[in-house]
Amino acid sequence: MHYLIGSKLKVYNQNKLHKRLRRQVGEAIADYNMIEEGDRIMVCLSGGKDSYTLLDILINLKLSAPVNFELIAVNLDQKQPGFPEHILPEYLTKLGIEYKIVEENTYGIVKEKIPEGKTTCSLCSRLRRGILYRTATELGATKIALGHHRDDILETLFLNMFYGGKMKAMPPKLMNDTGEHIIIRPLAYCKEKDIEKYAEIKQFPIIPCNLCGSQPNLQRQVIKEMLKEWDKKFPGRIETMFTATQNIVPSHLCDTKLFDFKAIKKGDNVINGGDIAFDKEEFTAASFDASGIDEQDIILWKEVN
Repeated sequence: MHYLIGSKLKVYNQNKLHKRLRRQVGEAIADYNMIEEGDRIMVCLSGGKDSYTLLDILINLKLSAPVNFELIAVNLDQKQPGFPEHILPEYLTKLGIEYKIVEENTYGIVKEKIPEGKTTCSLCSRLRRGILYRTATELGATKIALGHHRDDILETLFLNMFYGGKMKAMPPKLMNDTGEHIIIRPLAYCKEKDIEKYAEIKQFPIIPCNLCGSQPNLQRQVIKEMLKEWDKKFPGRIETMFTATQNIVPSHLCDTKLFDFKAIKKGDNVINGGDIAFDKEEFTAASFDASGIDEQDIILWKEVN
């Protein structure tokens, strides 16, 4: 009896997870108009959990989408030693989806150009990007779908803030650097931990990246660990931070290119609530909980209010 109850609960949770990911992908697509009638979407499939999940959810959404679109999965075989070339063709053939495996020896180029022990990610990504853009043109793709999720977007935001002096992240939709292709990220609203669970449930044939997998001290890894620690200690903080990326107030930052501070004159209308430097910030106790502010901060907040 307990086994049956446990089994049903497991199936219920799995279905719930699938519906959540499906809903979040659908919302992102709608919010940013990612997919339109007649689109041919090139889904970049690396063999990792994120791109497998992206392809799986898009195939599922295609069945009931209000617009007609095509999917073609593309994998770049970078000729890494020991790369299991049979896995993706077998998986994609079983799915019955159109696909293309592009073979380019970027591994050899990276190993030749980058000294042993140095980070290979930058050159590797540039080479990969160029090949995938060329492939999208050859295939007549109208959009290129990447498997970056919500955590990737936040990691990029902090990387740019900490190391680049910019407030910049990964957009859910944007033109690529050559101006030829529209890049979309349908997993933009999805949590990495949900994707990890989903990949385990679906038992995707994960292919590890041996080229950069041995470089644990990358700056992105440091940021990733920081965000994971915050998420563990302060539930809700990550959600609040991501919401902040959707609620930008240029007049209350410092970028003169985004807001014309010089044009402000006495007698002008109040902009975005005006400046409240002499007032106390208005935050509710609930907002502290959502942000992950600890109990002592809430006590202090109550005392000063």
